[in-house]
Amino acid sequence: MRKSFSSGQCVQPTRRAVLGAGAGVALTAALSLDASRQPADAAAGSTGKIKDLSGPAETGQFHAPWSDLGIPALCPDGSMLFVGGDTFDGSGVGGPNWRAPVGLRSSSSNLTSLTIDSAVGGSSAVGLVPEGHVAVGNGHTTAIPSDVFTIGNTMYMHLMRGVIYQTDHTDFWQSTDNGNTWTYLCQWPGDLLGGQFQQKTYAVADDGYCYVLSSVFNRSTTSGLLLHRVPQADVGTPASYEPWGYANGAWAWGNPASTITGARGWGEICFRQLADGHFVFTFFNNADATIRAQVFDSALGDFFATTEQIMIVNGPADLQFGDVVCAPYGGFIIPGSTLADFEIVVSQWYDATDYRFMQYQIGGLPS
Repeated sequence: MRKSFSSGQCVQPTRRAVLGAGAGVALTAALSLDASRQPADAAAGSTGKIKDLSGPAETGQFHAPWSDLGIPALCPDGSMLFVGGDTFDGSGVGGPNWRAPVGLRSSSSNLTSLTIDSAVGGSSAVGLVPEGHVAVGNGHTTAIPSDVFTIGNTMYMHLMRGVIYQTDHTDFWQSTDNGNTWTYLCQWPGDLLGGQFQQKTYAVADDGYCYVLSSVFNRSTTSGLLLHRVPQADVGTPASYEPWGYANGAWAWGNPASTITGARGWGEICFRQLADGHFVFTFFNNADATIRAQVFDSALGDFFATTEQIMIVNGPADLQFGDVVCAPYGGFIIPGSTLADFEIVVSQWYDATDYRFMQYQIGGLPS
């Protein structure tokens, strides 16, 4: 049963209830919009929705009308691949043909003309890796992507595997044909580093390293945020990941991993180096259902002290405008973004047919 919401509130289904148990849509308690904020407050300049990227009109032709996340990655051939999470056909979330993850492609990677016009699998989007959604206890397994990125002519995808929010392990895949086929590389146990190595995001830097931020994959669980680095040539070798930590009065590579900022409930996270050299970290903050950003001069910026710029806030469906989105999550940086023209993919889910990912423009991030 769908709940109504009052002024300043929006409700969102729990992924555990819908996907873990395979049931119909369930709703959680409403999330409040801070009444003191107005749409223009999110960042310097204007913020607003450009378009829906998924939905019946946008991706229904690929039997994928209901999909979320849409993590964008620039492919070696110049197209843009959006990797969706749990994806369904039929009349709404929980419908037939459950796949995860899927690949939905825009032949143009220009930020002004992103439109999904093909899918991995052709006329019907296919699951990118084997995932049978096996029954385990009261739930079913799935494969949720946390990041997709490109190094040279190779694409990489990181997946969180198990019943939703009960990560058994994470695994890592590569593609050398623009995301059409994927080959398994390696995996990590779900309880590694107290579970804080489950959800990962990779900043491919111009110094030859990937800088990897990680957290627990469960926004209702308080988690630290860890930092590792790995040579880009060894990104598929777990032993090559070097932690950043504080020990004996100093921060250093090779120390045991320490949280680099205050612990919290982390939703989706994304870490990227932009063309101008700045590093940007975007994340869903569970406490107030906002999508935030921090801008750094280097991968070793001060995550504790750097301003968290609020880009997207939660609000009622009938008051969506500017930075106000009903039941938002995600916030993945679109390749080609600059601080002046910063664009992200925002997901939304508040009932069985309001489940999509969208392109949002943030009107400039102060450095």
